[in-house]
Amino acid sequence: MTMSPDRSRPYELDYSTDAGVIARFFNTVYAWMAVGLGVTAVVGYLVSHSNAAMSMLFASRGMYFVIGLVAVGIAWYVQAQAGRLTAGVSTALFMLYAAIMGALISGIYLVYPAQTLGAAFLLTAGTFGAMSIYGFVTKRDLSGLGSFLFMAIIGLLIASLVNFWIANSMLDWIITYAVLGVFIILTAYETQMLKNLAVQLRGQPELATRYAIVGALVLYIAFINLFLAILRIVGDRR
Repeated sequence: MTMSPDRSRPYELDYSTDAGVIARFFNTVYAWMAVGLGVTAVVGYLVSHSNAAMSMLFASRGMYFVIGLVAVGIAWYVQAQAGRLTAGVSTALFMLYAAIMGALISGIYLVYPAQTLGAAFLLTAGTFGAMSIYGFVTKRDLSGLGSFLFMAIIGLLIASLVNFWIANSMLDWIITYAVLGVFIILTAYETQMLKNLAVQLRGQPELATRYAIVGALVLYIAFINLFLAILRIVGDRR
């Protein structure tokens, strides 16, 4: 990763050369994704050990629902404004989103033992890595999956919101397996789209860096959803 000599612009990378353009782009994507996952893990752990925070989050379904909507709104806004937001603003919003997600899923630290969380994380990392590699190396055009994945995610979001209030266990399991399948495919799809985007943004370092952060957010969302689905399927509760 080549850093710009201009220290007043710490986010800018050199995307002007042909060699290594995609590699440098994905280095940035995966680095920010890892930071986001780290923020989520730390915030989740801290919130789970705070009685006040847990009471505020889980005492009322309404409060949890509102916070969840705020998170969805942030993710949508960052992706919708990808080419307009500065790298600094995109990064700040991504970190805020990761922190909110950490708070929202903090209950897993109380429900599942550490070894179960670790095993689910490793399974998720393996699944995510395999599908990301597939999306990176495959010659098959996955762009046609975009409309299907978009509609599937909207359907899952609506089903999840409905089940949030009715709490049907069978629907919960159906949603869990559907989330697993959709986000496995989405990981490969988004990786290929980001690879294509990296080439298109050659020679535009500022814009490429903005989109790399948005790409980190997109893959972070895929990873988190895979993790939660896998954790629910294989996890042993305390």
